[in-house]
Order: sequence, then structure tokens, then C-alpha cells
Amino acid sequence: MQAGPSAAVENKIITLVESILAQNGLAGGIERDTTFADAGLTSMEMVNLMLAVEAEFDMTLPQSDITPENFTSAATVAQLVLRRQHAQAA
Repeated sequence: MQAGPSAAVENKIITLVESILAQNGLAGGIERDTTFADAGLTSMEMVNLMLAVEAEFDMTLPQSDITPENFTSAATVAQLVLRRQHAQAA
């Protein structure tokens, strides 16, 4: 397991996904590369995840970043969050 900001962001995202799954009685056990489709997230739950990510990391994701590619797994969402944080800090 890697250390550093990326791992911390991924862990927060995994926690958010597992919370959404638990609300619907689905099992957790999400890894950083588990696809959200394989985990059983519906499109509505993906919207909830996007909103939870915005709230957790105190950011608003631009429409251009809300793509299936950016919301495939905890790893891809973490990359998006880190890019947005870097852009906000610049």
C-alpha cells in the first residue's frame, strides 16, 4: 500500500463508497482499483458519491470533470481530487 496524500484521499473515497453501499445493504470490501460498477453502485449512487466527494474535500467539481473515466474506481476519483486540489492551490 502506498503512502502519502494519494493514499489518504483514496482511503477517504473508499470510506464514502462503502458508506453508500452500506445504506443499500450491499457489502463493502472496496479496494482502490475495484470498479464502482463491479461494487454495485447505481447511477443515482454515483451522483451521491460525486456530491459526497465535493463535500468531503470542500470543492465543486466542474462539469467537464464529471465523466465516467474520472468515476471508475477510488483510484480514478483520487486522481481527480488531487488534480483539483493542485489546481486550486496554484
